[in-house]
Amino acid sequence: MGATPLSLIPELEDVVQRGSRAKRVETLRRVTTLFLDGADRYSNEHVELFDEVFVLLIEEIENQARAELSSHLAPVKNAPVKVLRKLAKDDDIAVAGPVLKLAARLDEADLVEVANTKGQAHLHAISTRQVLGEAVTDVLVSRGNRDVARRVADNRGARISEKGFYRLVKRAEEDGILAEKVGLRSDIPAPIFRDLLTKATAVVHRRLIALATPEVRAAICDVLAKVSEEVGARVGPRDYRAAQRVVLGLDLAKKLDETTLAAFCSEGKYEETVVTLATLAKVPLKIADRLMDGDRPDPILILCKAAGLGWPVVKAVILARPVGSGTSTQGLDNAFANYGRLSASTAQRVVRFWQRQDA
Repeated sequence: MGATPLSLIPELEDVVQRGSRAKRVETLRRVTTLFLDGADRYSNEHVELFDEVFVLLIEEIENQARAELSSHLAPVKNAPVKVLRKLAKDDDIAVAGPVLKLAARLDEADLVEVANTKGQAHLHAISTRQVLGEAVTDVLVSRGNRDVARRVADNRGARISEKGFYRLVKRAEEDGILAEKVGLRSDIPAPIFRDLLTKATAVVHRRLIALATPEVRAAICDVLAKVSEEVGARVGPRDYRAAQRVVLGLDLAKKLDETTLAAFCSEGKYEETVVTLATLAKVPLKIADRLMDGDRPDPILILCKAAGLGWPVVKAVILARPVGSGTSTQGLDNAFANYGRLSASTAQRVVRFWQRQDA
């Protein structure tokens, strides 16, 4: 048994130097069978020899043969590591996928390199591994698409760093399914869990409570109760009287325009921002107050379109809301697209309807 791999050397030399592509594939299959038949008995030296043989043979052969080799070697505990690395870095996911999902001998550095340089299919394959370290999941939640992020959050064998959890929670603002998966992880740090619940929708809250264990369910309800108490204590009726005097003076001096509104937003003058928006959109102050305090930017888009405001100041108003700091880049992109689709006539009709309802 010990000399069996060595008997391949003369044939290997002939195949590599003079063999056709078909001959390489035939020899690769024979060598693969030989390795698999004795893998659990081979010494490290024999495995290293097979490694050199495999690396030589997979040059200049079609993807199908490499994919076949990848499928055979991926689950083998002592598979040759050089050829595993070469297969993992293959651009064809059919070749790279099996070893990225299963090969135990790929270390964290190998996975980080692939995750940093390859596409979403490779990242998704990595995200399904039974065990993942923080360095790998940091890259996956940073570069991965929605499916990759969800798979990482759902993978109980994946260790996630504090930075990784913060990124997942940020992405979860636009993805209720991801919010559920992150919220059900037992290893999420308490402050980040609180942040997730604060930003999640009521639908996500109900889903988390329904799916959670009794202990987690109690924790969720406790956090939500505390958040409600704090919000109730912090948010009371706003006093707009001083802001109204300022805005009225500017309006009488014919200096009230979107430039003024943008300045109020950038200076953090919330009351002046709301009063100015109400004045420019010609709606009662209490309507503007209620809409600015909402979770979604859509009503603000309607007010701004009715007032004829440009996108830069609209964006500033969206970010000036109490929940504005949590608006993601994707959320702003969606708002920009919706603002472009919204016509002034439609916005004005909606504003007139709000005014009638208020009256």
